[in-house]
Amino acid sequence: MSSHESLPYRSCAGLAVFNREGRVFIGRRLDGPEHVDATHSWQMPQGGIDPGEDTYRAALRELYEETSIRSVQKLGEIPEWLTYDIPPEIAGHAWEGKYRGQTQKWYALRFTGDASEINIVEPGGGAHKPEFAAWRWERLEKTPELVVPFKQPVYARVVRAFTNFAKAG
Repeated sequence: MSSHESLPYRSCAGLAVFNREGRVFIGRRLDGPEHVDATHSWQMPQGGIDPGEDTYRAALRELYEETSIRSVQKLGEIPEWLTYDIPPEIAGHAWEGKYRGQTQKWYALRFTGDASEINIVEPGGGAHKPEFAAWRWERLEKTPELVVPFKQPVYARVVRAFTNFAKAG
């Protein structure tokens, strides 16, 4: 087993946030060693789960820290954890080389607020560093082609699980 394969996975929460038209929120990442081109720099909100933290509370915290969104209604979740490995050639640059990838708990939420609530420039009331350079509402089924290739199988699973929420509602 290589040293990369012996590393643990980082626990993370992922969020598919749907607007009233059934489109999902995606943000274009500002930086990160895994984002190597402009096409594959988009993703849905996601972030680390602190030790002992409830996964759903972590998801809501991360959503607020990245987008300032608080007005949401829970629609569903994927019962199993979804896992991906980051390519070994960039693993030493991501998360200080401590993890081989992420294991993620995914939730689907309906955004019930107004677009003015979304703030990626000063997220979390300005208490958090911006992670996104831009954002938009996108068709859920298109998201796998917009993320970095090693995350595409996870996004394909999210699409299958949450397609029923990708409609006006």
